[in-house]
Amino acid sequence: MTWQQALQDYRHFMRIERGLSENTIKNYTLDIQKLVDYLAQYKMALSPLTIDEEAIRSFVFTISKQLNANSQARIISGLKGFFDYLIFEDYIQTNPLELIESPKTGRKLPDTLSTQEIDLLIQTIDRSKPEGERNRAILETLYGCGLRVSELVNLKLSNLFFEEGFIKITGKGNKQRFVPIANSTQKAINTYRYEKRKHQKTDVQNQDILFLNKNGKKLSRAMIFTIVKQLVKITGIKKQISPHTFRHSFATHLLEGGADLQAIRLMLGHQSITTTEIYMHINRTQLAEVIKKYHPRNGY
Repeated sequence: MTWQQALQDYRHFMRIERGLSENTIKNYTLDIQKLVDYLAQYKMALSPLTIDEEAIRSFVFTISKQLNANSQARIISGLKGFFDYLIFEDYIQTNPLELIESPKTGRKLPDTLSTQEIDLLIQTIDRSKPEGERNRAILETLYGCGLRVSELVNLKLSNLFFEEGFIKITGKGNKQRFVPIANSTQKAINTYRYEKRKHQKTDVQNQDILFLNKNGKKLSRAMIFTIVKQLVKITGIKKQISPHTFRHSFATHLLEGGADLQAIRLMLGHQSITTTEIYMHINRTQLAEVIKKYHPRNGY
C-alpha cells in the first residue's frame, strides 16, 4: 500500500464514516502529507505499513524545530488517528505513535469583546452602502447566535424559524441543532432580507442562502474575516479579533449572565462539555461570588 492509496482510503473513511467536513479532511490530509514529504526528502523507503517508531520520532524531532507546540500537537494527534484507522482496517497491528507524547500546550484563550466594543463595531458599519445592512446582520448573527463562520455562510432562508424563535444550524459532521435567536437579531436579518436581499439578483444555486455577495452568490469564509478586520481597523480596538471572537464573546457573556454551561454547550454545538469549558474564563472573583450567593453554608 502506498501513501497516496492510504490517504485516499482515509479521506473516504473520514467523509463517509465520520462525517467530517471537507475543510477538516483537507487539514488532516495536509498534516499527514508533511510526514510523507519528510520521508521523501530523506529518501526513507517506508510505506504506511512499514514505517516504525524510530522514523516517526525523527520526523517529530524535525518539526519540533519548525513549528510551535500547538501545531506539533495537532500533527501528532492527526497521525495517531491515521494509524488507528489502519489498525481498524487490519492493515497494521500497532500504532507507531503509541509511545510518542505530544508537547505540552497551554490553553491560550482568545480575546473577548465587551458589549460596548460589539456595539461600537456594529455602529461603525456604513449602512448607506449596499452591503451595510448585510454586514450589520452578519455581526448581529455571529454574536447573537454564537455561530461558527462556516455555519454563518451556509445559513439558509429555509432554516429561519422566527415565529418559533429559533434558527436551524448544520454544524460539524453535518450535525443539526436549533439555536434561539433574539428579536434584535431577527430584526437585523429581516431588514437586510426584505430591504436589500429581496431586490438583489441571486445566483440560481444560492437562492436559499441568506447572506450573499454582490454577485448573488454565497459569501466565502475569507470575506467574513475581511469584513471584521476592516471594522476593527476603523474602530481602533487593540485586540486580536476574528469572526470567532463573536462566538467566544457570545458564550462568555451568557455564562457571566448566569446561563447554565450545559445550555451553552448545546447552543454552541459542542459534543463535549470539556470543549465548552475552553471558551470560558470565569475569574476567581466571580467564582467567589457564586459561593457567597448560592452555597447553603455561606451564612454560618
